Amino acid sequence: MKKRTLETCFSPAMYEPERHKGSLVVIIDILRATSAICSAFANGVKSIIPVESIGEARDYKNRGYLVAAERDGIILDFADFGNSPFNFTRDKIEGKTIVYSTTNGTGIIKLASSAAYIVIGSFLNITALTRWLLEKDQDVILFCAGWKNRFNIEDSVCAGAFAEKLMNSRQFDTICDSTKAAIDLWGLAKDDLRRYIDKAAHRSRLKANGLDDCIDFCLTPDYTDKIPVIKDGVLVDNIL
Repeated sequence: MKKRTLETCFSPAMYEPERHKGSLVVIIDILRATSAICSAFANGVKSIIPVESIGEARDYKNRGYLVAAERDGIILDFADFGNSPFNFTRDKIEGKTIVYSTTNGTGIIKLASSAAYIVIGSFLNITALTRWLLEKDQDVILFCAGWKNRFNIEDSVCAGAFAEKLMNSRQFDTICDSTKAAIDLWGLAKDDLRRYIDKAAHRSRLKANGLDDCIDFCLTPDYTDKIPVIKDGVLVDNIL
């Protein structure tokens, strides 16, 4: 059986859309966008419309949509929610459509729009998503949101956790140095993940703004088996 290719991209500035048209792209932005999206689907959200700009988010709000929107971790003044996974409780979102705009995560969904599949990855759905990836035929790229086009620790560690699982399946080959580095980083972090993530700059940003209450939750493995996937520009549960 021919093995598939596994690659990792540490930053949107490094992503090459033309190279990945036929690939399956896993978006990773664990503090906090992709964790929040997975939590929202676990709590029954119908769909999430990712938008890149503040103007788009504000327009949807004016049209009556519920909007989750933040920049640099701070909720925008017109938004109903920020991007903490704790915002998306079942009583507020079940059966509803939410518009979502974040500093890093939602913008890269558009950047990856030419891919065969775009799915949302986090520690919260790592086992279910890994199983789903193994059932597909496409090459996989683990696409880290990073921080404003730069490398970050937390997404790269999570990419390493996914990469280790995928490589252990023996269905993939890689000559991607970023993938090998991500696996090495995960190897350093996994025995005390919480302590390792304390090194991350974004963990410090969240703490400075009193927004770090969800860190432990975002590092929780297998909270949900939901697999949010882009269909016609909208995030839906893969089973739909």
